[in-house]
Amino acid sequence: MLERADKNRIENWLKGIDQFQTGEGDGTTRILFTEPELKARTYVKQQMAALGLEVTEDAIGNIFGTLKGSDPSLAPVWTGSHIDTVSNAGMFDGMSGIVCGMEALHLIKNSSMEHKRDISVIVYTSEEPERFGLSCLGSRAMAGALSLEDTKILYDKEGISLYQLLKDLGYDENRYHEIQKQTGDVFASVELHIEQNSILEKAGVPIGIVCGICAPTNFSVKITGVQSHAGGTSMDDRRDAFMAAAELALRLEDITKKSTSEYITGTVGKVNVFPNAINVISGDTEISIDIRSIDMKAKDVAVESLKYEAERIEEERKVEINMKMENHDLPLRCDETIMEIEKESCKKLGIPYRTMISGPYHDSLFVGRFAPAAMIFVPSKNGISHSKEEWTDYSDLAIGADVLTETLYTLANQAG
Repeated sequence: MLERADKNRIENWLKGIDQFQTGEGDGTTRILFTEPELKARTYVKQQMAALGLEVTEDAIGNIFGTLKGSDPSLAPVWTGSHIDTVSNAGMFDGMSGIVCGMEALHLIKNSSMEHKRDISVIVYTSEEPERFGLSCLGSRAMAGALSLEDTKILYDKEGISLYQLLKDLGYDENRYHEIQKQTGDVFASVELHIEQNSILEKAGVPIGIVCGICAPTNFSVKITGVQSHAGGTSMDDRRDAFMAAAELALRLEDITKKSTSEYITGTVGKVNVFPNAINVISGDTEISIDIRSIDMKAKDVAVESLKYEAERIEEERKVEINMKMENHDLPLRCDETIMEIEKESCKKLGIPYRTMISGPYHDSLFVGRFAPAAMIFVPSKNGISHSKEEWTDYSDLAIGADVLTETLYTLANQAG
């Protein structure tokens, strides 16, 4: 018989990870391969070992804590998430999936109930794009979407390449090829995560069964106009880079609002205006564009519509718009068999649930390229995430861990 999850143990692990951060009282900051993140990695590996898990690490720093099954010839079952954060974030995004995974394996191990397949909790390297401007580095590499050569041209703000950083930290580039997984290497993957929206909280439902994960398309956009005096240049004579950027941003909003996609978003998150002076018309403006959708065809239509609008704005405003596509990722429809097991686990435990789409992306987006994948959501207070105000009740995390435990145990005993 599987025991129920202990919210106090979950809380202690979360606070244990959160002690390693540099938020300085304004939330949690733990950036990839900085000292706090490296210390958090050590802490998690120590806690995994204390649970009796076999702890290993691959050549990009993905950490595996494995509970061995009775039949090592069978493909393993995975769970897990990440421990890196954006700047001034909260202590639940990503970390909840790690500690609830550890709790699930602890409960399965202590039950003395046999399970055939290995079950691993994985700390995926750098789900957040904070350091290198690209998300999901560890799971991308697993999916074959981040080669060793790619790491040599991926730089942080200090000009350090991911390749050099991995080398300096002692990761073996000769083992990099071992990171990539093939279809069949993993039997199933289930990631628990906080919702990062308020749907569950508003509905009073403790569990979300994720049916799909939206995927991002990101652009770095540079608009070049003519820098000139704010008073000396008439409105008709202006070639204002910022106003062109503003119009492009509004067209993005309009395009996504009118899309036929079941769920789609368009965001301008970064704006850099040059020379950024009160009495100077901007000659150069840089913006970021983020388009996410659950429907790849609808996202492609949105992208092409935005490119058309950029060309129109160029001509009408006499500016130059350069749009560099940084990534164009495929959305994921979660595995229906795993979803049914999640639902049956909820029914067995008497826990209400609802199915839902994930607007934010997660490592499961890339794991789903080589293995059946699904997710479990638990409520976020007021829907806030990536903020020091981020909060999920420990009792809600324990409920999520209970559903995760039942799901992992069922999957670990399924035949090939």
